[in-house]
Amino acid sequence: MSIDYSKIGLKVGLEIHQQLDTSEKLFCSCTPQLFKDEPEITFLRRLRPTQSELGQIDPAAFFEFQKGIRILYEANKETVCLVEMDEEPPHDLNMEAVETSLVVALMLDGNPVDEIHVMRKTVIDGSNTTGFQRTCVIALKGDVKVDGKRVPIQHVSLEEDAARKIDEKGSVIRYRIDRLGIPLIEIATAPVLYSPKEAEKAALAIGRILRATGRVKRGLGTIRQDLNVSIPDGALVEIKGVQELELVSKAIELEVQRQLNLLKIRDELKKREVTAKSIKEKYEDVTSIFEKTKCRVVQKAISDGKQVLAVLLPKFAGLLKTELMPGVRLGTEMANRAHFWGRVGGIFHTDELPAYGITDGEVRELRELVKAESEDAVVFVADNLENATDALRAVVERARETLLGVPEETRGANPDGTTRYMRPRPGAARMYPETDVPPIRINEEYVHKLRDHLPELPKRKMKRLMKEYKLNEKLASQVLNSEYALLFEEVASESAVSPTTIAAVLTETMKALRRDGVELDKIRNEQIEELFSFVGAGKTAKEAIPDILTWLSKHERASVKAATESLGLTMLSEAEIAKIIIDLLQENAQLVKERGKAAFGMLMGLVMRKVRGRANAEMVNKVLRRKLEEFVRKS
Repeated sequence: MSIDYSKIGLKVGLEIHQQLDTSEKLFCSCTPQLFKDEPEITFLRRLRPTQSELGQIDPAAFFEFQKGIRILYEANKETVCLVEMDEEPPHDLNMEAVETSLVVALMLDGNPVDEIHVMRKTVIDGSNTTGFQRTCVIALKGDVKVDGKRVPIQHVSLEEDAARKIDEKGSVIRYRIDRLGIPLIEIATAPVLYSPKEAEKAALAIGRILRATGRVKRGLGTIRQDLNVSIPDGALVEIKGVQELELVSKAIELEVQRQLNLLKIRDELKKREVTAKSIKEKYEDVTSIFEKTKCRVVQKAISDGKQVLAVLLPKFAGLLKTELMPGVRLGTEMANRAHFWGRVGGIFHTDELPAYGITDGEVRELRELVKAESEDAVVFVADNLENATDALRAVVERARETLLGVPEETRGANPDGTTRYMRPRPGAARMYPETDVPPIRINEEYVHKLRDHLPELPKRKMKRLMKEYKLNEKLASQVLNSEYALLFEEVASESAVSPTTIAAVLTETMKALRRDGVELDKIRNEQIEELFSFVGAGKTAKEAIPDILTWLSKHERASVKAATESLGLTMLSEAEIAKIIIDLLQENAQLVKERGKAAFGMLMGLVMRKVRGRANAEMVNKVLRRKLEEFVRKS
């Protein structure tokens, strides 16, 4: 679908969240890292919403509470203490994190606040043991340049990261609280980005500034982009947790597509003269129709003593199967609502039936029982009475929302750029003061000192990389965008390997390995430095780098020497290379006899196949040319 974004009036605002690389967490002295072993501590809680100082309850918080969820928390003693468990008040704000946030704000030309006040932001999805997230504004205003355009920054804030969700079974969600409390900087732009590509470029520009500090964590999950997307006739929708930069533009494109398709459904319902009053909360027990069904899901539910409830959606026939974005239909959105509000596995609707073992005859009986006409749709679920009723109530609510067009909501990003319903948009009642952490005064002298020693800005660094390390524009840009930008200069200044090779490995090779599932986050900078030292000293070949990196990712504390020995990638001597070449020449004597020196190219490929990772190509080239000349002369 080709869309003129300026014509439809698209507006996007970004919220960039980046973990900071500090020695301690934001409100305690615990190590800010994740643990992989079995938990040493577990505890179970249920969170409840509380009123704000104005006596209001945040709708998003109330939504989560109504789901009746219990939270099982997992922890270990190295990365978690009583602060994360909400058994002890928070300690003072981490000044290392404050300083990094101020540096970023100043690089964005922001205005630091005079005094930092920590606030509580209500969060009741279980990702924080306290039921709120601690956050504080560090600076206001500022801007970032995108293709010559000034994109205003609304604020730079510092907050604690949330616990990480491990799994969800029934009404119990399991979280690990090792990530909880890791310092997280938030940078919010004004909603002045008018195309998906412009939003992606803005995210890239902000990411470059963050990486330029050298004080941010790297790897998947350490940076997340939230997108606030709206079109004039649609609604403001927040998309949370876009992890890959390349998905920013795609997620926006698909959200615009979703909203435009929802507006088409709204217009069609107007033509069909559907009203909110005509969509009734009347739930029929249709269990008897499916007592002998071949549908396994329904069959199991009935055998477990559950019921099948149905609701009529007048004049909705054909609309529930309308695709809003790839793989997501209006029926999918209703199913998401039913899952969250009713805790059911999914829904069935007549736009997709007969299917799943449900027959034509069962569909006819269903329609007759609920008095559905040909232009009507019927939705049904199989679960206990309470869950089924809650699920269908959510379906009815979503159906009524289609009459208005696009509902305001918070959606979660999927790995393919599509999104799913998460919860209603939060209200103004979710923020209130944190009384356990004292304010911090920021004096002008401190700010001036930071401003005088700011890191090099990306634009200037780009020019320097090209001049100082003789990188072409493409490779210099890739280095600048890479999480290894600072490491590149450290390695290039010490290693005998060419800067071009180092840059290519830290960008293109790393990207390819990550795409292949190699866990690069487990490789320490020291190991990468040692690897280039080995290559520069002739102890291993540059062709062996991908294999060695892959091995190191599986052996976190191992040395490069151990990797080369384990993989059999210790460099061959010139004499050993010569022996391999002589053997190959004898094996291919007929080829050499027929083609003479012209056989060099084919022979080079055969030799490299045998010695790849154990000899550099230049050495092989030199020895092969010499031995081939000798062989041709003798024969």
